[in-house]
Amino acid sequence: MPQSSGYVLYYWRGIPGRGEYVRLAFEYAGVPYTEHMNNGTLVSTITNPAQSSHPPAFAPPALKLPSGRFLSQTPAILNHIAPKFGLAGDKEGEDAEERRSSVNQLVLTALDLSNESHDLHHPLASDLYYEDQKDASIKRAVSYRGYRIPKFLKHFQTVLATNPDTPADGTYLVGTKTTTADLVLFHVLCGVSYVVPRRMAVLKASGEYDNVFKLKERIENEKGIKEYLASPRRQPFNEHGVYRHYPELDDEE
Repeated sequence: MPQSSGYVLYYWRGIPGRGEYVRLAFEYAGVPYTEHMNNGTLVSTITNPAQSSHPPAFAPPALKLPSGRFLSQTPAILNHIAPKFGLAGDKEGEDAEERRSSVNQLVLTALDLSNESHDLHHPLASDLYYEDQKDASIKRAVSYRGYRIPKFLKHFQTVLATNPDTPADGTYLVGTKTTTADLVLFHVLCGVSYVVPRRMAVLKASGEYDNVFKLKERIENEKGIKEYLASPRRQPFNEHGVYRHYPELDDEE
């Protein structure tokens, strides 16, 4: 990895989690960064303004900027770095602010599905084990598979197919260049495919969301991302992250 430019990502060791959305932006843009992944000091550092900055973070991820200031909350971090990394859309002047807001809107929508994927295995409380709420998870999974995932896929299919700057079979959410919205949706699709692979295979085979799945394929082969995915820096999904696979929660419907 290139020498750091002063950006430091603070996130848990061993899981991709919500920090992965930030990593993807750095990797795609080719902007160097380092990571603080000491689970023993992570939270005590970013939540203490004496050790980080004001306002302190509530929870990881947090990004230390070259100025020394800390910024937390995944969408806030992405909205800050997007224009600096050329990931906020391909407009200038007043139109650039509106396009950046459109990109952020789509980031937030994709992260809603990320949050629902987390709540699938923790529907009652985050501080309870999955085994303590397994029955509730199984009930929630019916709606997650049958209604929620298709609802999000339909929305993003519409966004892609109606982008006025690209053909109807385009794979760019906004404009004609990759944005943080594309990168976030890519990782959400990776995550959901890990959570319910059987269900996602059926949805892909339906042909109703072709643009969405083509976006995933485009991003995973993009320069920067392709190399990152093949590197040890790409942490695999596992039983401790946002996206978890429990066979009893998956079905083809």
